[in-house]
Amino acid sequence: MNVRHVLVLPDRDAAEEVAQEAVDRFGLPVEPQLVRDALAGEDDAEDAQWLVVVEDPRERLDAGALDDLAAEYEGWLEAP
Repeated sequence: MNVRHVLVLPDRDAAEEVAQEAVDRFGLPVEPQLVRDALAGEDDAEDAQWLVVVEDPRERLDAGALDDLAAEYEGWLEAP
């Protein structure tokens, strides 16, 4: 089973930093994917959140540690 963890961040800079920190901290073999997620009903680019999608094919990453990482950048781990 291939598990994906989705971290939600407030802006692109935070998302880029979290993606790099995740690689460094957890030794990820593949850099996480960044995805812009506009809030429902909002057209303003300022209201976009950024998602960091972390692939976890071996289910070895600790969800709590990922949530803590996102929280350091004012984000959170999306519940599955």
